[in-house]
Amino acid sequence: MTSIDNNNHYQRIGGEKAIRLLVHRFYQLMDELPEAYEIRKLHAPDLTQAEEKLYMFLCGWMGGPPLYIEQYGHPRLRMRHAPFAIGNRERDQWMMCMQQAMTDIEVDQTLYEDLQQAFFKVADFMRNKAD
Repeated sequence: MTSIDNNNHYQRIGGEKAIRLLVHRFYQLMDELPEAYEIRKLHAPDLTQAEEKLYMFLCGWMGGPPLYIEQYGHPRLRMRHAPFAIGNRERDQWMMCMQQAMTDIEVDQTLYEDLQQAFFKVADFMRNKAD
């Protein structure tokens, strides 16, 4: 039997429900904010599939059920993002939307700071072009 770490990000944010709210707000912001233009144009017109995949990924990445891996296998984030030109501007726009989404769903400050650092590491790793 696997023990659950009640202090992981998944538990701290509030589980699947909170992650779904976070991801939904994130994509709303990406769609609404003119300053997120470069990152938004890298996505399909309909964000439904991207939203579901990010939700599934974040559940596992934060320490909850590995929904993404169960359905799609290893995330291979860098490989899956390779077709898209991602530089500092796109990274920063992605981060701006995620930071605002965390604020909007009222993630507590300590968790916000922890997640901000973790998200930045991943977002920065996705960069594949020079600005």
